[in-house]
Amino acid sequence: MTALSLHDENVRFATTRGVSEHNRTANFVPGYLDSTSGEWVLSRFRDGSPAPVHVLDGLPPTWVARRDAAGNVVQTRPGIVSGFVRDGLFYTREEAMLALC
Repeated sequence: MTALSLHDENVRFATTRGVSEHNRTANFVPGYLDSTSGEWVLSRFRDGSPAPVHVLDGLPPTWVARRDAAGNVVQTRPGIVSGFVRDGLFYTREEAMLALC
């Protein structure tokens, strides 16, 4: 996953509840899933504070494949999926969209 692929996902789901803007009122919080381990984390800024949208800089270091010279996350390792967390459960963008239909 990269910033560009996140942007592409946001464009693809722009008019649905698969983006933060349209599902926040249903208590969905942006997050990521490591599909290999099943572990999920909330989206966070680099300083650790919660992010209201998907950002890569606050991911656990072991989830990061590459950073730029400034230390920004450029790419995650394979198997990291963006989605949402609600009531302790991870939802893919598609699942969040369907959960709110």
